Amino acid sequence: MGISIWQLLIILAIALVIFGTKKLRDFGGDLGGAIKNFKTSMKEAGEKDEKKPAEGTTKKIGAKPIEGKVTAKQTSRQKKKA
Repeated sequence: MGISIWQLLIILAIALVIFGTKKLRDFGGDLGGAIKNFKTSMKEAGEKDEKKPAEGTTKKIGAKPIEGKVTAKQTSRQKKKA
Protein backbone atom coordinates (compact mmCIF):
# COMPACT_ATOMS: atom_id res chain seq x y z
CA MET A 1 0.00 0.00 0.00
CA GLY A 2 3.05 2.32 0.22
CA ILE A 3 5.10 3.87 -2.54
CA SER A 4 7.10 1.30 -4.48
CA ILE A 5 10.63 1.77 -5.83
CA TRP A 6 9.27 2.16 -9.37
CA GLN A 7 7.00 5.02 -8.34
CA LEU A 8 9.92 6.75 -6.63
CA LEU A 9 12.05 6.37 -9.78
CA ILE A 10 9.30 7.89 -11.93
CA ILE A 11 8.99 10.85 -9.54
CA LEU A 12 12.78 11.33 -9.59
CA ALA A 13 12.82 11.24 -13.40
CA ILE A 14 10.07 13.87 -13.61
CA ALA A 15 11.93 16.08 -11.11
CA LEU A 16 15.14 15.77 -13.18
CA VAL A 17 13.31 16.79 -16.34
CA ILE A 18 11.60 19.76 -14.70
CA PHE A 19 14.42 21.16 -12.56
CA GLY A 20 17.60 19.73 -14.05
CA THR A 21 20.49 18.13 -12.25
CA LYS A 22 22.23 21.37 -11.23
CA LYS A 23 19.21 22.79 -9.39
CA LEU A 24 18.54 19.48 -7.64
CA ARG A 25 22.21 19.25 -6.60
CA ASP A 26 22.08 22.82 -5.24
CA PHE A 27 18.83 22.07 -3.42
CA GLY A 28 20.33 18.95 -1.82
CA GLY A 29 23.43 20.87 -0.73
CA ASP A 30 21.35 23.68 0.77
CA LEU A 31 19.13 21.20 2.61
CA GLY A 32 22.14 19.30 3.96
CA GLY A 33 23.80 22.52 5.12
CA ALA A 34 20.64 23.65 6.88
CA ILE A 35 20.34 20.33 8.72
CA LYS A 36 24.03 20.46 9.72
CA ASN A 37 23.67 24.02 11.07
CA PHE A 38 20.54 23.05 12.99
CA LYS A 39 22.29 20.10 14.65
CA THR A 40 25.31 22.26 15.53
CA SER A 41 23.06 24.92 17.07
CA MET A 42 21.18 22.36 19.13
CA LYS A 43 24.44 20.85 20.40
CA GLU A 44 25.84 24.28 21.35
CA ALA A 45 22.62 25.25 23.13
CA GLY A 46 22.69 22.00 25.12
CA GLU A 47 26.31 22.55 26.15
CA LYS A 48 25.55 26.14 27.17
CA ASP A 49 22.63 25.00 29.35
CA GLU A 50 24.78 22.36 31.06
CA LYS A 51 27.54 24.85 31.92
CA LYS A 52 25.29 27.64 33.22
CA PRO A 53 23.53 26.80 36.50
CA ALA A 54 20.00 28.08 36.87
CA GLU A 55 19.26 30.88 39.32
CA GLY A 56 18.16 29.84 42.78
CA THR A 57 19.05 26.19 42.36
CA THR A 58 19.54 24.06 45.40
CA LYS A 59 22.01 21.30 46.07
CA LYS A 60 19.34 18.68 45.55
CA ILE A 61 19.21 17.61 41.91
CA GLY A 62 15.94 18.38 40.22
CA ALA A 63 14.64 20.62 43.02
CA LYS A 64 13.01 23.87 41.98
CA PRO A 65 12.74 26.89 44.27
CA ILE A 66 9.25 27.95 45.32
CA GLU A 67 8.53 31.58 44.61
CA GLY A 68 5.84 33.60 46.31
CA LYS A 69 4.95 35.67 49.33
CA VAL A 70 5.65 34.12 52.73
CA THR A 71 2.75 34.39 55.16
CA ALA A 72 2.15 32.95 58.60
CA LYS A 73 -0.46 30.25 58.88
CA GLN A 74 -2.96 30.78 61.67
CA THR A 75 -4.05 27.80 63.70
CA SER A 76 -7.59 27.41 64.99
CA ARG A 77 -6.43 28.42 68.52
CA GLN A 78 -4.92 31.66 67.20
CA LYS A 79 -8.12 32.49 65.33
CA LYS A 80 -10.20 32.06 68.50
CA LYS A 81 -7.91 34.40 70.47
CA ALA A 82 -8.13 37.16 67.84
